[in-house]
Amino acid sequence: MRPGDPMPPRRVRASRPVPSLQGLTEMPARDRAYHDLRYRILTGRLAPGTTLLETELAALLSLSRTPVREAVIKLEEEGLVEVRPRHGVTVKALSLQDFGHILNVFSALEVRAVELAAARGLTEPEAQALTRMLDQMEAATAAGDITRWSDIDDEFHAAIVALCGNQRLQDAISAFWGQQYRARLMILPLRPLPEDSDREHRLILAALRAGDRGLARERHSAHRDRADAQQMELLRRSLGANGLA
Repeated sequence: MRPGDPMPPRRVRASRPVPSLQGLTEMPARDRAYHDLRYRILTGRLAPGTTLLETELAALLSLSRTPVREAVIKLEEEGLVEVRPRHGVTVKALSLQDFGHILNVFSALEVRAVELAAARGLTEPEAQALTRMLDQMEAATAAGDITRWSDIDDEFHAAIVALCGNQRLQDAISAFWGQQYRARLMILPLRPLPEDSDREHRLILAALRAGDRGLARERHSAHRDRADAQQMELLRRSLGANGLA
């Protein structure tokens, strides 16, 4: 880019790596193995504690061992599986303590991203796009549709993170988001109407629109502290109900 050239538009709409099989058949074998296994793990189709040999995984996915091995290495780096030589690949269980540790890191990273987004400032189209997401969340709350609210909540947070201007930070947040996704699915039926979150989101957006870095950090940190405490309590109840606590 030459001096005086206009800055390229920043992406407002960003997605968390929600598990999906869309486009799977068009992917190279390595990517197909990774996305297929990740989908099965995050959606519970491969339950925590499941152990399979590399040859069994290859047969399950109808792929050769080489792309499966490469996919497993990546999943191990993300904290989703444990690999033990000659003993196979085990889907890691997520304990209450694990979830708490993941949230500690995930939330700290996201607060930093929101602070950076505020420092950069929002364009009017970016602010309007975020506002539409808040409108949709509030409509989902009013309708009692927690599943839809949760999907848009992810989209809202991811969109702000995408505006932080730091790709390494975005990648780190994405990895930790994947690690806590299974717990989010477990607690979804227990979640109360997210009216507190809706109010907090409006305050966060106001700080972003004002370009107030300190206020954005303060409001988002308070939001994460409250939301994380709620999620921990809901997971404790879920694990207890299933005899896992």
